[in-house]
Amino acid sequence: MFKECLENVKSSTPLIHCITNYVTVNDVANVLLACGGSPIMADEPDEAEDITAICNGLDINIGTLNKRTINSMLIAGKKANEMSKVVLLDPVGAGASKLRTETAVKLMDEIKFDVIRGNVSEFKALALGCTSTRGVDAGSADKVSNNNLDEMVKYAKDFARSTHSIIAITGAIDLVADENTCYCIRNGRPEMCKITGTGCQLSGIIAAYVAANKENKLEAAAAAVCLMGYAGELAFERLAPEEGNIAYRGKIIDAIYNMTGEMLERGAKYEIR
Repeated sequence: MFKECLENVKSSTPLIHCITNYVTVNDVANVLLACGGSPIMADEPDEAEDITAICNGLDINIGTLNKRTINSMLIAGKKANEMSKVVLLDPVGAGASKLRTETAVKLMDEIKFDVIRGNVSEFKALALGCTSTRGVDAGSADKVSNNNLDEMVKYAKDFARSTHSIIAITGAIDLVADENTCYCIRNGRPEMCKITGTGCQLSGIIAAYVAANKENKLEAAAAAVCLMGYAGELAFERLAPEEGNIAYRGKIIDAIYNMTGEMLERGAKYEIR
C-alpha cells in the first residue's frame, strides 16, 4: 500500500504550489524534489491564481505571516478548491499570537482543506481559538503518549469529522486520521526536533503524496509521515560522531531521495485504530 503511494509520486511528479515560510522554503523545495515531486514557490497575490491553476496541489504554511501572503493564501486556496486541487494547511505556531490563530481559523472557514498537519498545541489552538501555546513547539502537556493514546485517537477522529479533513498530528507518536480510521505511527527520532523545518518539509511531502494518490488520501498521508520518520531513523544511523544537526538535515533529505517502496514498506512502524 505505502509502496504504491511512493511509486505514484515518483511516476507522476506532482507539482506543488508552496506558500510557505521563508525560514524553511529552500528545504521544502529540496525535500519535494527528493521525494519525487516538483516545487514552485510563489506568494505574490497577483499570480496566486495562475500558479495554483497549473499545480496538482497547494501547501499553505503560516510560519512567517504578513498581510500580503495571507491574501495570497486565501486567493490560492479558493482557486484550488474551485479546480478540485489538493490543499494542505500547516498552522505553524497557531496559538502563539492572535494574528496566527485568527488567520488559521479564517483559512479553515473559507477554504476546504484535504489535510491539516500540526502538533497538538496547534490543533488545540485551532479548536479553542486560544493564545496560550508555545507556538511551533508543543508544550509538555500537549504530547501524544501511550498513556493518552486512546483519547488522542478519538480527538483526531473528531477533529477530522468536524473539518471534513484528514488530520495529521505529529510528535513522538504521529496520528493520521479521518473520521473513521487512525494510523498511529512510531517512526522517527527525537533528534529531528533539533532541525528547523522538519514539520514544514513533512507538510510539503504530504501534499505531494496526497496529490499523487487522490483515491487513497488517508493512506497517502500516512505513507508520507512514515517516510519522513523512517528517513530520520536511517539518517541518524549514518551520522559520523563529529556531525550535528546540519549534516543530519542533509542526510534526511538524501534518505528520502533514495527511499524505495520496498524500503518504506519494511521500515514503516504503525498500527491502525
